Amino acid sequence: MPKERPLWRGAAFRLCLLSAALFLCLQLGMRRSWCPEEKPREPVAARAPAPSRGAEQRPGAVAAAGGGRRRVTYVRSGRRGSAAPACCAPQPPGSRRRKTVRWHIELQPWASPTPSLNYEASRFLKYISTSQISCEHMNLNSLEGYSETMKKPWSVCLDERFSLIHRIRSKKCRLYSLGLGSDDNQFELSMANSGCEVHRFDPSIKSAHIQQGRHLWHHRLSIDWRDPNPAIAAHKLHSNTKKLGTVLNEFGHQKIDVLKADVESAEWKILENLILEDVVEQIGQLVFEVHIHWPGFEVSGNDSTVVRYWYSLLRELELKDFRLFHTYKDLSKPQMFLKKEAFNASSCYTLSWVNTRWK
Repeated sequence: MPKERPLWRGAAFRLCLLSAALFLCLQLGMRRSWCPEEKPREPVAARAPAPSRGAEQRPGAVAAAGGGRRRVTYVRSGRRGSAAPACCAPQPPGSRRRKTVRWHIELQPWASPTPSLNYEASRFLKYISTSQISCEHMNLNSLEGYSETMKKPWSVCLDERFSLIHRIRSKKCRLYSLGLGSDDNQFELSMANSGCEVHRFDPSIKSAHIQQGRHLWHHRLSIDWRDPNPAIAAHKLHSNTKKLGTVLNEFGHQKIDVLKADVESAEWKILENLILEDVVEQIGQLVFEVHIHWPGFEVSGNDSTVVRYWYSLLRELELKDFRLFHTYKDLSKPQMFLKKEAFNASSCYTLSWVNTRWK
């Protein structure tokens, strides 16, 4: 007969299981007593103190905007006695502009049934030489601090139907000037003397930020069509390059009333970046010096393809409701078109557009 198991062995096994279950329950109870549940956090907007009615926001302060977005106002000057003036407080990451995913512009159809430089050049030169909208007041005679010694006709439209003249009168306008070591800054000085907030970007200056007068800032920064590789940028101690959209985010600026650019053939790729990222819609007027003696930085293709690309860029501006109101052919520069003395073209034109939707 098979040998029966003693009853005490089954009881011992059950007792072990019961002890293990009790031990686990005690461990869970102790953890819950030492680590209470975290209360849900209040929304950021709910915790932010509401500004008092009628109180003026101080420079550098963070104010709540619609939808939980926060906006950093520009710091105009530093504390008295500080070594360097404070400038351009960075904006919180949560309020940065969302970029539209777009990788290339839409090229316009060829000017002729088959690609031809003659047809492309004729169409392009006619386009940049013909005003699309009239502007009766383009000079700065009415502005305080205007100087007749300006070397170039940097024309802005000051007609009453557009907002720039009203924003100048109310001291709320903002000008960005992109340059490369040019000594001709009379336009910027005139706008600053009229009360506009002026930011001049030039990689050749010695300090990161230099304040000249109450309204004019110089920044050691080059506006580019791409952000640099952080690993490479870390080795450059005295210069920096950034896209305009990145600068707007970092400075906390939502709008630019006037964007002036004299960047020696980098204007085509910069303009392309402004269009692709929809930054151009936040600009009231564009005053660009365009160079056509060669394709420009990182613009490739044969001559007819290059001119078609230039033309397509400018047509993109038109689709964004920008209208050309002034064009200036610089006869003091070499009369060259894509390295050829052809088409009676100058190598340099100054073009001014107004955003007809700008408010």
